[in-house]
Amino acid sequence: MNPFEMVVIIVLIVTIGRVVSARYGIGTGKNRLRGMAAMRQADDGGAEAARLRAEVTRLNDRIQVLERIATDPAKRLSDEIEQLKNK
Repeated sequence: MNPFEMVVIIVLIVTIGRVVSARYGIGTGKNRLRGMAAMRQADDGGAEAARLRAEVTRLNDRIQVLERIATDPAKRLSDEIEQLKNK
């Protein structure tokens, strides 16, 4: 095997190794740091999801109150308003 063929094979092996490590996120410390950053971001996403769930719950409660106000008879509604004014 001549030296040129050996250089081509070495370059090919290194290139394939880098492609595989980039594809699967393994290898160098930089990739590990990226993986850790992605895990932290996923944790933040969980906190964000919990915050959004709480917001949706709060909005659903407000909608229920508005639906009750819209569907209650006028006399009952005016009585509740008067009770609130008297407090």
